[in-house]
Amino acid sequence: MSESPDPPLPAARSAPVVPYASYLRVYEPLGAFAEPERTHWAAYARRGEQPTAQDELRRSLADLVAVPPVGVPARESSDAFTAEVDGVLLVCPWRTRLRGWLALGELVADFPRPVLDAALPPGVRRRAEEEYERWRERNPDGRPWIRTAVWQVPLRWFVLVGDEEREYVPRERLRYRTPMVQARRRLARGLRTLREAEGYGGLAEGLVEVGSWLEEFHPRSMVELDYGGLVHVLGPDRLAADRSAADLAAGFAALREGDPAAARKIHGELAERWRAVRERLFAN
Repeated sequence: MSESPDPPLPAARSAPVVPYASYLRVYEPLGAFAEPERTHWAAYARRGEQPTAQDELRRSLADLVAVPPVGVPARESSDAFTAEVDGVLLVCPWRTRLRGWLALGELVADFPRPVLDAALPPGVRRRAEEEYERWRERNPDGRPWIRTAVWQVPLRWFVLVGDEEREYVPRERLRYRTPMVQARRRLARGLRTLREAEGYGGLAEGLVEVGSWLEEFHPRSMVELDYGGLVHVLGPDRLAADRSAADLAAGFAALREGDPAAARKIHGELAERWRAVRERLFAN
């Protein structure tokens, strides 16, 4: 990769915590990347200490408060998250620029025009849209390795993981990691269950969309569901008691066992818990 080095990141101990984002990530084996990117990531992993998700989010927010605001970075990030599983290096590129373009499209759909114009003036958005169109012509198969949610963990993400894969370190992280083949198997089984039930059309549509995304990656990849900055705002007691993946699995089991009333109760309670978290988005 030929990108220039990214600007320095703030020191971890002095930088403020950004609390509201969670993530769904795919880590692909190094061999899934073509040259020269494969060599870049191999060298990158050998560097040792690497930036965190908080570092990435702070950098994005710094662009938004610039004058004039930067809706999408001018160049693609050369950073990634890495992991080693059974001796195999797995890489999850940030692709911050691509994700910025995709997020901009969501903002246009979700926010009133006066609010959007105040945050990102029309000229900034127009230039970003034109740059994305040119990029897409050159990269028709481009896709992000990371999905981000604000003030929530979408319930459909929990379908991909199992409670036994839960890793919780108080005030540090809550995450699930699972092999891609297992995530796809759970998704397919969950989708079959929902299609045989009534009243779960929205969740089923969400699973279809997530499944289409997962199909783009190497079968020996790893899927990670990370509570991200939510760990710093929800509190250790609440997180210690959180078993959202297990709760959703229990609801699916009730559907398969022919007990829709129990399934509705479980899913309703789970959805309400996360609705209360999402409402913090609108708090002063």
